[in-house]
Amino acid sequence: MTTWSSHVTHTGDHHAPEGLRTRGTVIVVPGRGETRATYARLGSRLAYDAYRVRVVDPPPTTSVLTVLTALAAQLTEAVEGITAERQDGLPRPLVLVGADLGAAALSALLATASPHDVWWPDGVVLAGLPATDAREDASWEDELDVRTSCPTHRGVLTGDERVRRGALATALPQDLLDAAYANTTGIPHLLLTGDADPLADLAAITGAAKTLPKARLAVVRGAHHDVLNDLQHRSVAAEIVTFLEALRENLVPAVTVETTTW
Repeated sequence: MTTWSSHVTHTGDHHAPEGLRTRGTVIVVPGRGETRATYARLGSRLAYDAYRVRVVDPPPTTSVLTVLTALAAQLTEAVEGITAERQDGLPRPLVLVGADLGAAALSALLATASPHDVWWPDGVVLAGLPATDAREDASWEDELDVRTSCPTHRGVLTGDERVRRGALATALPQDLLDAAYANTTGIPHLLLTGDADPLADLAAITGAAKTLPKARLAVVRGAHHDVLNDLQHRSVAAEIVTFLEALRENLVPAVTVETTTW
């Protein structure tokens, strides 16, 4: 009998419900100042749809070499760890999800890494890709306003003592951002950005999407920088699940609209 509940083995790990076949693997890379707990809601939601989810720690904001080396090591450890716990190997497709720094680092890493790496994904989600490298805010409330208008998410960030306040004022290396926007890797990309994100440049993100061989850009109405965790998080999670399911069918969508009057 199927039990409709996901379970967490440790912080950042979310499993598909018991009795269901796991449909794929998702590894989430947080952004500046965030922790694994920041993505507990997203991880649980994707797990309920029978995906194995692991949230790793955000990479350091130092030199590009340090960022990419640390991220590659984290992804390798995550993939090898999930593979080792299963008799049937890693559930595919493997999709990497990055937010803010995580998105920039993933995009830059894909541009320089090898498809033979153990963590090489079948698809990638880049959320809240920043077009500016830093923002100086006067208070924690100012930073929260940049991040989200969702009261639940604001509470999660405020209540987590490990969240680094003022992190959005930490500059990302410019060459990391340059490499992220120059990525032309041929794997499928889903780009997510909020139209109320003060750190985003929609024109730049649109240009980056157009240079990718397989890319879908989704703009979330009213969403701020933490597009995965803002008020529209249910619709954003549904967009990610649609992407995951399409990957299982060679990017052929399961649902198409024949006609509509709204």
